Amino acid sequence: MDEQIKHIAERLKGLREALDLEPSEVAMVCQLATNEYLLLESGTVDISVSILHRIAQAYGLELTTLMFGDEPTMSSYFITRNGKGLAVERVKAYKYQSLAAGFRHRKGNPFLVTVHPKPEGTPMFLNTHPGQEFNYVLKGRMILEINGKELTLEAGDSIYFDSSQPHGMLALDGEKVSFLAIIL
Repeated sequence: MDEQIKHIAERLKGLREALDLEPSEVAMVCQLATNEYLLLESGTVDISVSILHRIAQAYGLELTTLMFGDEPTMSSYFITRNGKGLAVERVKAYKYQSLAAGFRHRKGNPFLVTVHPKPEGTPMFLNTHPGQEFNYVLKGRMILEINGKELTLEAGDSIYFDSSQPHGMLALDGEKVSFLAIIL
C-alpha cells in the first residue's frame, strides 16, 4: 500500500508542476489547506478517491490515470478479465479494482471494491465527491452511511446516491464485502 500511495503522490506533484500550478491552487480544488495538500504530495498519508476525483474533474483527467498511472487508449470497448483489473489498496481495509481503466473519455468509473472488516468501534471514514454513485453488493453485508443515515446492504442489494453527501461503509459480520461501485 505505501508504495502505491507514493506513486499516486508523485503523479499529483507531476501534474501540478506540468500545469504550472501553486500548491495552494490545487489545495483549493481539493477543499484542503495548503499544508494538508502538500502532505498528499509527500506520499506519507492516504489519498482518498474523493480527492483524486475532484482533481481529475478539475483538470480534465481520467480518475484512473491518477490512481494507476496509465492513460486509457481504447474508445470502442475495453474488456477487463476476471481478476485482471488495475488495483490499488488505499488502506488495508479497502481495495479498488478498476474495471474500465483502458477506456478513454468514460462517462463513469466502475470499480470492484473489497472492504475488509475492521475491529468493532473503529470509526467509519466518510468522504464526498462530486456527482453520483451506484453500488451493487456482490458478496457479504455492509453498512453504508449517507449523510448520517445508516443503511444495511447485503448481496443483491443496490443503491444509487448523491455522492456529494458524506458517505462511507463498513463490512459486517466479520467478513469482507465485495461490491460494484460506479462513480458518475
